[in-house]
Amino acid sequence: MPTYVYEALNAQGKPEKGSIEAASSEEALQRIRMQGRFPTTVREQKAKKSGAAKQAAGAVPKKKKKGGASITIGGVSAKQLTLFTRQLSTLQDAGLPLLRSVQILEAQLKPGKLKNTLQAIADDVEGGMSLSEAMAKHPRVFNRLYTKMVLAGEAGGVLDVILQRLSEFMEKSQRLKSKIIGAMIYPIAVLSVAVIIVTGIMYYIIPQFSEIFMDMGVELPALTVWLITFSDWVAGSQPGQSVPGVVWILFSPVVIFVGLKLLRKTKPGRAALDWTTLKFPVFGGLVRKTVIARFTRTLGTLINAGVPILEAILITRDTCGNWVYERALNKVHDSIREGESFAGPLRQTKVCDALVVNMIDVGEETGDLDSMLYKIADNFDEEVDVAVGGMVKLIEPFMVILLGGMVGTIVVAMFLPMVAMINDLAASST
Repeated sequence: MPTYVYEALNAQGKPEKGSIEAASSEEALQRIRMQGRFPTTVREQKAKKSGAAKQAAGAVPKKKKKGGASITIGGVSAKQLTLFTRQLSTLQDAGLPLLRSVQILEAQLKPGKLKNTLQAIADDVEGGMSLSEAMAKHPRVFNRLYTKMVLAGEAGGVLDVILQRLSEFMEKSQRLKSKIIGAMIYPIAVLSVAVIIVTGIMYYIIPQFSEIFMDMGVELPALTVWLITFSDWVAGSQPGQSVPGVVWILFSPVVIFVGLKLLRKTKPGRAALDWTTLKFPVFGGLVRKTVIARFTRTLGTLINAGVPILEAILITRDTCGNWVYERALNKVHDSIREGESFAGPLRQTKVCDALVVNMIDVGEETGDLDSMLYKIADNFDEEVDVAVGGMVKLIEPFMVILLGGMVGTIVVAMFLPMVAMINDLAASST
């Protein structure tokens, strides 16, 4: 039966070392706990004949990698990262060594960016690096908020609790994002189909009517002339036109999307876009509620985890996702550093409702700021739910009116010349 060497904490919290015989590392962990000790490291004792069989912290035996990490394209989705955080929290709560927990989660993943990252983290942790330091080497997967919370959990000895709170935070953020995306899918899909259908009508149907009207020599109403002119632009049959309008219509969404992405890469462009977004009717209010819910929950989570207030504000500033609120939080940070309160500078920025500022003020006075920030976030999450539901109900009649107007305009423009021809025939027959 294999022998396992362990390091553990006794009932008084003092470290102890020893060895125990067990059939597996799981059985060794169980026996150590039954002795009233909390194991921190368990490893199989090296065999005398082969000194190359090293297995640290009860880790899952590593298979030989033929080509190292697999080549991947893309990043790690928020859903993947949330699931990993929840699973790591569960394993830590169960008392498994950290290295073993990371390797278990890495082993069950399919080849991809997260699997490669966890392989590198496991190697760093096995080499003596802390989990937060290992994660900080991969900022595209684990952002600053994530690594700082893990660091706070390691410093306080409550990594399992911090990971649980972090997973709950990520799940709520992902749920909020999914609701907003889900509300936008319907209008975007309907508008896209409507644009394609109308473009097809302009390209194929309207030119045939135009030829019929020209052959009959009837005088066309202004609406019909405008529609035929637009159809000629779509089909590219206007004099001197080099690119058909259908090309602009089909590729304009891509051009706009890429243009906005490039514009957000610049600081003035990002500031202008974020400020303009907040000023949009209906949609701007939804964005504002979403940003407030996000930054209050982020800040509350960091403060609850034990991160210093100034550092927590800077992390929240970098992760809130809107330039207007980033500037406001930067002013709050500078004011707190000079000895002022949180609520006063935030009130001066005028980016939050009076209710939000007053609740933060009460939280500061009672010393329960993190709980008050959680309440603000929960309140605004509910408001976002109501706003999304109201926006969906508002969009449906708007879409009906828009589509009805488009179809009605085409029908009227095509029937007006026919009515004029019928009237001319009736007048000539009399």
